[in-house]
Amino acid sequence: MQKLSDDLKAEVVDLQQQKETAREELRRAKKEIQTEKLKGAATTAATNIAESVGSLFGSNKVKTLEKENTALHREVADHEETIEALQDRIQTMQADHSRQMAEVERKHRREIADKETKHKEEISFLKTVIAKAAAWFPYFREMLRIENLCRLVGFDERQTATLVKGKPLEYAGELYSEEHGRKFTTEKAGFQVVKDPTDGAKLVLAIDRKPIAEWFKEQFEKLRQNIRRPIQPQRKSRGMKL
Repeated sequence: MQKLSDDLKAEVVDLQQQKETAREELRRAKKEIQTEKLKGAATTAATNIAESVGSLFGSNKVKTLEKENTALHREVADHEETIEALQDRIQTMQADHSRQMAEVERKHRREIADKETKHKEEISFLKTVIAKAAAWFPYFREMLRIENLCRLVGFDERQTATLVKGKPLEYAGELYSEEHGRKFTTEKAGFQVVKDPTDGAKLVLAIDRKPIAEWFKEQFEKLRQNIRRPIQPQRKSRGMKL
């Protein structure tokens, strides 16, 4: 998707550069023709003056000026044709630019639509696989839930894989309780995924054969009792009087 967007930007920049080049040529040509028109006007004025005094200087200079004037007018006409050609070129480039932009946009939308369709098909396929797995394996959804719980508690990928397979795991360290919003520390406890003693269709993560939810509650209660326990003031020892 990013590559397509970059290609689109590159094409737009290239077309804009071409258009700007053509416009610069048009401005330069207009400037040149304006200069030639001024030259032509000056030559025409000189010719008129020369004709008025031609009897004094002869007709050769007048003819020379007329030739130069004719040449300048022809050059001006050539420049006007060049300007018209440049204008046609700019119009053609603008039409090509619009057409190419429309084609790029259509291509971009088509590719996005194809990717969205493919993504929806993949999601539909995965949902079908999960539904079949859940129907064939009763504990499949429970295993997915337990996997998420293990990661939430704080086990790494290897430890989580061991527990999901139903194997025992020894662990010492911190465990996070989402219910209490804090971590509790354990010293080398045994963990294993077992059937829920109250519901055989469910699984539980047990610590020392006790559901971890109960263990968290016990640890939280101990912490609360320690906080509430008043601090006993130290008694001053009475020394022997001599």
